[in-house]
Amino acid sequence: MKHSHTAATASLAGLFTLSLRWVLGWTYFSAFWRRLILENKLIPEEAGYIGEKFNHFLPNALGIKPIIEYLVSNPDELQLAMVVFTIVEAIVGLFIILGLFTRLMSIGVVMLASGILLGSGWLGTTCLDEWQIGVLGIAGGFTIFMSGSGAWSLDHFLMKSYTFTHKKWFAFTGSGLLPVKNLQVPVLLASVFIFGLTLFTNQYFHGGVWGKLYNKSVKPKVEISAIRYSNSELVFRLFRTEGADVYGSFLIGIEILNEQGEVVRSLGQKELAGFPAHKIRNHYVAKIKPGKHSLVLPLGAKADLTIDINGLALNENHSIKLTDISGAEWRADIRD
Repeated sequence: MKHSHTAATASLAGLFTLSLRWVLGWTYFSAFWRRLILENKLIPEEAGYIGEKFNHFLPNALGIKPIIEYLVSNPDELQLAMVVFTIVEAIVGLFIILGLFTRLMSIGVVMLASGILLGSGWLGTTCLDEWQIGVLGIAGGFTIFMSGSGAWSLDHFLMKSYTFTHKKWFAFTGSGLLPVKNLQVPVLLASVFIFGLTLFTNQYFHGGVWGKLYNKSVKPKVEISAIRYSNSELVFRLFRTEGADVYGSFLIGIEILNEQGEVVRSLGQKELAGFPAHKIRNHYVAKIKPGKHSLVLPLGAKADLTIDINGLALNENHSIKLTDISGAEWRADIRD
């Protein structure tokens, strides 16, 4: 009688989380639906390629930056990873919606949400969009693991029809009563960890727990490095590390300044819109390239640019200044 009562309670827990299971499932299955059914976003040459969006995560990712950098530096491996990632999202999302092997799929939800949190938790122009998706996905996945699926699930159908569901392994991968004597301590510890991760990442990405709030997705920021002379040319590296992921930084001016701050060489908006492609060496799949009215710098793009400085006195100290269409400026000293 006690076992039946406990089993009924477990079934009710799965029933109460039905809406959460469906919403979480669609969150991940819809990624596959958008990328492959509504549009094909897995083709590198096409606009909206998911690999370029993945590249946007790179500048401020937490802990997994080396993995992201390796993939965006190797386009073939990146495309394969995006295909596998999309298939995994489709399977996890669909199985969660159907309530099939619910607990195993909930672990997939936690892993996918963790990837979103660590990779893109810093993104979001008007709200802490990706951070919220990540932490809520982790908490939701853990909740579904604890509850399993209730009456409206394939797990429930299997448990009524097949004896293999009475095995201990199914309780941990499917649904039903978890064979653990006292769940209070592990639930408390896991909840403390998830809440601690939430506070830590909120502070790390946005300063949301104490100190001054900040949002790296609002204003563009471009880093200038690896500046060197090469005969009568100047080579320098640009890396766009902040700003909106859906909106490029539009460079309308590059100026070389002398010690007095006077402009001794400049490229204006027209020259940058027609900047020679062979003088841009991109490192990642998100590419710096000339646009209709400016030089476009997508988020996460890194490239070496080469400009002519013939006639410039190389024995003097110079600096380089970039001007964005928004009015933002970035400077760096040129050191021989």
